[in-house]
Amino acid sequence: MSRIGVIALNTFREAVRDRILYLLLFFAGATILLSRLLSLLTVGDRLKIIMDVGLAALSFFGALMAILIGTSLVHKEIDKKTIYTLLSKPLRRIEFLLGKFLGLVVTLLVMLSLMTLFFQAYLLLLGGGINGRVFLAALYIFLEMVLLTAVAILFSTFSTPILASLFSLSFFLIGHFSRGLLTLIRKIPAGFSRTGLRVLYLLLPDLENFNLKTEAVHGLSIPAKWLLTSAAYGLFYALLILTLAVIIFRRRDFT
Repeated sequence: MSRIGVIALNTFREAVRDRILYLLLFFAGATILLSRLLSLLTVGDRLKIIMDVGLAALSFFGALMAILIGTSLVHKEIDKKTIYTLLSKPLRRIEFLLGKFLGLVVTLLVMLSLMTLFFQAYLLLLGGGINGRVFLAALYIFLEMVLLTAVAILFSTFSTPILASLFSLSFFLIGHFSRGLLTLIRKIPAGFSRTGLRVLYLLLPDLENFNLKTEAVHGLSIPAKWLLTSAAYGLFYALLILTLAVIIFRRRDFT
């Protein structure tokens, strides 16, 4: 097994023993179950409301898993002084970070799969059928989690877990609200302000690229080109963030 694989396996073993992971898993399941109660208190198709709340729970708690676990990965090694032992061996820093990243990504894949299967089973119990769009929406939630994992690791290379969590959570919130700039851009006349807002929109992350809740709930068609573009966007952005994390981690002095 390669050095990256060994680090990834150890990271997976550590992550699945983390109590925060199971606490978030519990709250995600509880939110999905309580969506039934919410559907009884609102007007509309109850099954669609449950699907909307359930997918929102997958997205939100999946993001929290990526952020809270990812921001502590590097800090734990530094705090326990094991980083000195690891880096004294024939292990490059890029291998260390990639191993941590891949180990957490596999952990998140397992956790999201469990949540998605539970959610789909709950829909079946309530009279809904097996909905392939739910699994497609979950796949793009996973892509968002991969990107957030890269962001969390980036911030963890130069800050404390608390600050890294705040920075990563801000990235998550900004990413889901940045598309609102497009509405503002359309209302502003051409000029310096409009150009500045366009540049700002291009620089900010757009996590709505991974939001398929509306299409899944209402059975809307999803163009294949849009799916490919969104996937490429997420993977490219994650690669860019990881590259930046490696550059910062390489320059950090542990002596």
